[in-house]
Amino acid sequence: MGIMDFIKGELLEVIEWTDDSRDTLSWRFPDDDKAIKNGAQLIVRESQVAQFVYLGQFGDTFGPGQHTLSTDNIPILSTLKGWKYGFESPFKADVYFVTTRLFTGNKWGTSNPIMMRDADFGMLRIRAFGIYSIKVVDSATFLRQVVGTNGVFTVPDISEQLRKTIMSRFTDALGEAKIPALDLAAKYDELSDLVRQKLQEEFKTMGLELSKFFVESISLPEEVEAMMDKRTGVGMMAPVMGAYTQMQVADNLMMASVGLRILGSSTCSQTATLKPWRIKRDRYASWLCTGTPHILMSSPRCWPRLVSAISSAAEAFTASSKNSS
Repeated sequence: MGIMDFIKGELLEVIEWTDDSRDTLSWRFPDDDKAIKNGAQLIVRESQVAQFVYLGQFGDTFGPGQHTLSTDNIPILSTLKGWKYGFESPFKADVYFVTTRLFTGNKWGTSNPIMMRDADFGMLRIRAFGIYSIKVVDSATFLRQVVGTNGVFTVPDISEQLRKTIMSRFTDALGEAKIPALDLAAKYDELSDLVRQKLQEEFKTMGLELSKFFVESISLPEEVEAMMDKRTGVGMMAPVMGAYTQMQVADNLMMASVGLRILGSSTCSQTATLKPWRIKRDRYASWLCTGTPHILMSSPRCWPRLVSAISSAAEAFTASSKNSS
């Protein structure tokens, strides 16, 4: 091996990252203690950003494309290294590749029940679950605040921190929204938007964007769910019960009207004595008052209502007779 081959083997000519994972947020290029040569090729693929870091200081950032590294396109790094006459000698620097695509389907949820104050049920313990989507929008902030010196940083590495942040803001939003427990299921979208707005600034400080946030399920205590089921059943029966009540009122009014007509057609004097009801077992009912005709009913089921209606009418008639006398 000649000296030129040795020198060439100690220099980096191509810097790139082929990401074959689905959860890697950042990856540091392994330079194996090699220097970057003048004119080296930096290949940044779609949904990637390349960030140069020199001695802990952030240098130039490159977006998707193929870049030839020279003094013209690394001005920040040139300043950091103090190159007065341009990029002539090989140099060493860390190159981080950051994935900028959307990471979807991340799950969040309560590990323990959270407290909620409700006007109907008082203090409740509830559980909530959902999903969210994130992406890196500021690579330098993300590397500085979250990644640090980690060579590889994945979504699971930050999931627990994000989950705790989400639960803290979700609890705050739930208290501010003041949504009744029985109405929570109908307010998932409203609650999701409120939580996402609260979390956006928090995620921004980490160089992230909370692109999507959804509340999928809120579990109430069993006794509250039983109360909801009972209320639903009552609601389903309300129209039927209303119609049944109206039918009863109409029937009673009709029976009372019949009783009043009977009393009006009676030839008895105002001091006549109302005789008791006698319901016979041969499907006939008779109300006896001097000179009053018999009333025949075609169905025995109508007798009790007829008795009640005519009794009320008779009491009214008797009271009226006393007042007129």
